[in-house]
Amino acid sequence: MRPNTLKQKFRNKEVALGGWCSVGSAYSAEVMGHGGYDTVVVDLQHGMLYLEQAMAMLAALSATPAMPMVRVSDNQFFEVNKLLDAGAYGVICPMIDSVDDARRFVDASRYPPLGSRSYGPTRGFLYGGADYFSGANEEILTLAMIETPQGLNDVDQIAAVAGLDGLFVGPADLSLALGLAPGVDWRSGPFADAIDLILASARRHGKMTGIYCPSVAFALDMRQKGFDYLNLGNDAAYLRAASQEWVAALKGAGTTSAKATGY
Repeated sequence: MRPNTLKQKFRNKEVALGGWCSVGSAYSAEVMGHGGYDTVVVDLQHGMLYLEQAMAMLAALSATPAMPMVRVSDNQFFEVNKLLDAGAYGVICPMIDSVDDARRFVDASRYPPLGSRSYGPTRGFLYGGADYFSGANEEILTLAMIETPQGLNDVDQIAAVAGLDGLFVGPADLSLALGLAPGVDWRSGPFADAIDLILASARRHGKMTGIYCPSVAFALDMRQKGFDYLNLGNDAAYLRAASQEWVAALKGAGTTSAKATGY
């Protein structure tokens, strides 16, 4: 079976870089897949897409160097199964509040006897290989999002759950869980303390840590802190930022040019 890129990097103590798709487009996913990332996540929780678009996006990603992953909309057996069968090689699950939540997520992601995932990896064979069944329990990546007060309170027990590969941080919801607005100072205060708590719990149990990074400065600091997997913004944010930069540059250049040429 095709090896899981993020698991390989974690074993080799290398930081993995991820892209993020919130635009429901196979073409956008394909472009992101050629962006140099180790993996690209198709976001069904907050992205403007759902299952049919996600499946086309996973197919597009499969033809790029980036490993296809998903963030599911909820901790649902059906959705986790469907997206794994569609070729996702990793699943990020939001709002994991407890050990029971984490166990349910793992159960949906693993074939018996380690879980109760139903057999039928239609596209899994195409991306993973003909021996998909024999390697899926080992290669498929499961990351639980810690982003609620209860999740923070139980983070050490969640990190200890067998079959869970790691913890993933959504900084906006983690800020809300701490009674803060999104986008707070991440270098000090309760947000920084929460990050340290999550990292310590994951390390204690030998698990991977990932985080969504809304800026390059944030990503650089999180790499320094020791996160194993950094997701660098998303496609919609890139499009908006590049558009604003180009428009601002051309508006400024147009004013300067008019003065210089007399037009």
